Amino acid sequence: MALTTSPRRTRYRRTALGGPVQGWLYAAPTALFVIALFLVPLVLVLQMSGSDWPLLRGNMGANFPTNFAEALDHRLFWDSVRFTLLYTVITTVLLIGLGLGLALIVQESTAWKGFLRTAFLLPSALGLASASLLFYVLYSPIAGPFAGLMESWGITFLGTPDGALWSTVFLIVWRYAGFYMLLLLVGLQGIPEDIYEAARIDGASRWQIFRDITVPLLRPTFALTTVMCVTGSLLAFDQFYILTKGGPDNSTMTVVQLIYNIAFQGQNNLGVAAALSVIILLALVVINVVQLRAFRRPEEA
Repeated sequence: MALTTSPRRTRYRRTALGGPVQGWLYAAPTALFVIALFLVPLVLVLQMSGSDWPLLRGNMGANFPTNFAEALDHRLFWDSVRFTLLYTVITTVLLIGLGLGLALIVQESTAWKGFLRTAFLLPSALGLASASLLFYVLYSPIAGPFAGLMESWGITFLGTPDGALWSTVFLIVWRYAGFYMLLLLVGLQGIPEDIYEAARIDGASRWQIFRDITVPLLRPTFALTTVMCVTGSLLAFDQFYILTKGGPDNSTMTVVQLIYNIAFQGQNNLGVAAALSVIILLALVVINVVQLRAFRRPEEA
């Protein structure tokens, strides 16, 4: 007697077998993207960090401990670390504080809400390199619109260490405040209105509502924005390369710009630059883990 398979069972087997295959096919483009643009460069950087690798001569053999020792002993390493940390603290506090303030303003239902949201978010549409070039012209003592005022008052935006730092911070705050406003606004809108209504009925003031309800419930959003802001600030390069080139007198040299200079200017040593990149990568992992742990709820600790 011949055995037959019902059409329903055949379709079920095809569906069961095709499910994982279809899932892998959907994930394949992203997986290839991650492999090509993250894993392969990471492996190459790790290989370079342990090798004697001049820019124009390629791999000259193993040089594992020496590259890391030279990176840590570089005359600008610790100065660049201190400046990068200072810049990171300033920009993180200003961006998240200002972003939260702007989010609270545009959250209110007013006639100007749509206009304000667009105005605050508009600078985020401009690329960082383009914004840096724009501010480079604005800060120029020769061609800038404030050139006459700068000359008469004897001031300069980029000619002193403090001026260069705060001029760059102003650019970053102008460029990214609207972006962080948007992230924090999403977090604010995710808080149920019933909680606020209950607090008002209980007689809570605006400050008490903000302190005891808004801030605790924004903890996940604060974690996201802080990690993004700290990571972006620690990896700052474009704005300083365009505005200051690390000057004056290497006072605005960031760690990423130092990596660039070691690799392509002066030493032309990809091995030492890769070793410094690995050190910064490990530091970023540690800093992000610490941040995420710090923003955990007490019951999650």
